[in-house]
Amino acid sequence: MTIMIIGIAIAGVVGAFSLASQRSADPLIQSQAVELAQLYMDEILAKKYDDATPQGGTPKYSGSCSIGPNGEDRASFDDVDDYHNPDVSPPANAEGVLSRYQGFSVSISVSCAGADLGLAASEAKRVDLSISTPNGQTLVFTAYRVNF
Repeated sequence: MTIMIIGIAIAGVVGAFSLASQRSADPLIQSQAVELAQLYMDEILAKKYDDATPQGGTPKYSGSCSIGPNGEDRASFDDVDDYHNPDVSPPANAEGVLSRYQGFSVSISVSCAGADLGLAASEAKRVDLSISTPNGQTLVFTAYRVNF
């Protein structure tokens, strides 16, 4: 009888450890996803507001809001909306594949979003960045790039 009780107790403890070990990688994967999102956002938000924005940003761009690459390849993206909709797996920057993020994928959507901020539609762009992790989670990050 004692052996049965000990056996049941051990099975319960092993089951608890099994559940804990399955979830132990989640925080690491989530922190890698946040790090990857930061890499992409830093790169995107450092670019010009629009292709027609002069170097240095002055005078301010005064055209309509346009979205999408202007025929450039990834290495020569020069404004925020060039990043619209590339689904990247494995993730890469302008220099090549980011090997640390194997199993992750990135999707970027850029839209005209001045109204979200109480501005004219052409005055802001919204960048939505979705990071899909190897364990199937999707984390979404949003930033605004304002025409200034």
